[in-house]
Amino acid sequence: MSARLSGRLARLLNLVPYFQAHPGISAAEAARDLGVTPKQIMDDLNQLWVCGLPGYGPGDLIDLSFSEDSIVVTFTAGIDRPLRLTSTEATALLVALRSLLEMPGVVEPAAAQSAIAKIEAAAGTAATAHTSDGAGAAVTENPVAGRVRDAVRRGRALHLTYYSASRDTVSERVVDPIRIVLIDEHTYLQAWCRTAEGVRLFRFDRIDEATVLAEAAQPPQQALSGDEHLELFEGDPALPAARLRLEPGYAWLLDYYPLTDVEVFPDGSCKAVLRYASRDWMVRLLVGLGSGVTVLAPAELVSAVRTRAGEALEAYAALDDAGRPA
Repeated sequence: MSARLSGRLARLLNLVPYFQAHPGISAAEAARDLGVTPKQIMDDLNQLWVCGLPGYGPGDLIDLSFSEDSIVVTFTAGIDRPLRLTSTEATALLVALRSLLEMPGVVEPAAAQSAIAKIEAAAGTAATAHTSDGAGAAVTENPVAGRVRDAVRRGRALHLTYYSASRDTVSERVVDPIRIVLIDEHTYLQAWCRTAEGVRLFRFDRIDEATVLAEAAQPPQQALSGDEHLELFEGDPALPAARLRLEPGYAWLLDYYPLTDVEVFPDGSCKAVLRYASRDWMVRLLVGLGSGVTVLAPAELVSAVRTRAGEALEAYAALDDAGRPA
């Protein structure tokens, strides 16, 4: 079974007790709690509609009364308790929760610490097992991250001051939050950007300031329809593309920059494409990487890098000459 299908199965098995504990909750509220879209919630409910006990006749199948505004379970078919964790699963969950506490904005510290205490108690490891190294110490949340999470929870628009690494600029914009996601060990706000008129991902550690606005967040329906916007490394075709050759030993750049169209060669070198908005930023990056990265195209970028590298070498030569005795 694929990871996607097994993940959905686990969610389906937990939906019935969840909706029992939250009778009348809307699909939008449930989606926020469960980290999925309202459409996925409705699809899951339609799937549950035909699940139940052997016999699969009236009185055997799970029964629900649901719409996008209200969801009520009228017959559980025996699925009335959440899945129980094994000791291995509990340990893995504790490790994950403690890791999330160190990432800004993913979880509310107080809620995560409460969950940790409950899991430890259920698993038979008391909270007193925390050592004096500070593992059990309270975690103070970054105020900017707290305001972003608050806007997502309350469905409010946000005014952001944001640093864009690819453009090497700081901009201000108003966004309509959709959800918070964790990708490659970084926390992002997924939101509809009113300036760009599209879905964008804003990395938490690059949000310099966030102000929760009084108006409700109103992302367009198409922004909520799928996860294709979570692909961080899908290049913007409107931006210029640099064709690069990475020498052996520089493959680590693939983990730090949105490189696409990667071709790997037997000697460990590779070719890849990196899109950029600011040519000055791109030139600085490439000159800083030295001989490990060669620009193949476009020609104007090749020329700009060669010129900047030449200027740097001349500056070093001048310093060397100035330091020699007469």
